[in-house]
Formats: sequence, structure tokens, C-alpha cells
Amino acid sequence: MGGPILLAGATGLVGAQLARLVPPERLVVLSRRPVDGLPDTVRQVIAAPEVWANEVAKLNPAIAISTLGTTIRKAGSQAAFRAVDHDLVVDIARAACASGARQFLMVSSVGADATSRNFYLSVKGQAEDAVRAAGFARVDVLRPGLLRGARQETRTGEHLAILASPLTDFLTPAAFDRYRSIDSGDVARAAMALCDAESPGPFVHHNREMWALARRS
Repeated sequence: MGGPILLAGATGLVGAQLARLVPPERLVVLSRRPVDGLPDTVRQVIAAPEVWANEVAKLNPAIAISTLGTTIRKAGSQAAFRAVDHDLVVDIARAACASGARQFLMVSSVGADATSRNFYLSVKGQAEDAVRAAGFARVDVLRPGLLRGARQETRTGEHLAILASPLTDFLTPAAFDRYRSIDSGDVARAAMALCDAESPGPFVHHNREMWALARRS
């Protein structure tokens, strides 16, 4: 197919790896600051998040991808967390769809559910629902378990969980493998493999599906 692939979140754990998998001539990075280490042929749009939707409307991407995500602790409040993980993601999606994008991919979380009593999971689920309602021909939601990888910031709880993941993964039955940990590189490779997928509709991919996609990429 072809056409520009817009990536929001290229400085994050999954996004940084995905930015190096997308063909440079197709990649458009939307970020608050320049992303180091990318080929000169990659178009980088640097702007404040408050105007990202306006920038997306000018770019006419064929595919838009959000790997955006923060934590309540880093954001500073539940409201600030929601502003990123819901509002910003949904604004980008709606702008991309309005400008002609056919496909939207987003990294969410295992257990995401708009009706969940857990604030984090409910916000993730509400963002998924809003993106699915935006009007894309195809939406791919990636719901990884605990993400393994080298983050730029320290997340003590996640760090301890990652250290324990070999044991917890072993103790988690195969039927519940969506709750096991997954390497962030596998999520990035799965997202790349899904770009330009032709079958229309909304799709949800858990660990098992992402492992299979990553091996194909």
C-alpha cells in the first residue's frame, strides 16, 4: 500500500523501537522534542501536545500509531494521566481519521475495560472505545502484559515486577498468557507487522497474537 505512517510516542519504550522499524521514507514522527538517532529522511514534527491534533490534520497520514502512555505518578494526578492516555490519544485518532487515515494502531494494556473499577484500566478502555468509534476502516489495539525493556525513567514497581517476571510467567498458565510479561521489542515488531493490514474492522491483540506477529516480521 504505502503512504505516510504517523507515530506519536517515539520517545517511549515501544515507540522508540517502532520508529526504527518503520521505513524512514514513510515515517512521520510527532513529538515534543527531536528524537535522536533517526535517519535524516525521517520527517519530525516538533510541537506542544496541545496542538498535535492540528498538526495531524495537516499531515494526511495513511496510518496513525499511538504508543503514548504515562503513569499517574509521572503525570502528577489522575486528571493529568487521563489527559495523555485518553484525551491526547483520542484527539490524534480523530484528527488522523478526519484527514483520511485508513488505519489506527494503539498500544493499550492487558485488562483495559471502560467499565473497570480500576482507574488506569478504565481510562485505557475508554480510549479504546473512543478510537474504535472514530470511523477508521481498521483499528488495531495492542494489549501487552507487563512490558520488559530499558526505560529512560525509573519505575520502581515495574522494575521489581520485571525482576520477578521469569517466575511469575512460569507460574501463569498458558490459558492466561496474556497476563505474562512481554518484551517491548516484540510489541514494536507486532505493530510494524500490522501496518497496511487490509481486513477491515476492530482487532485486539494480546501477548499470544503479538508473539506470533513479531516472529513473522
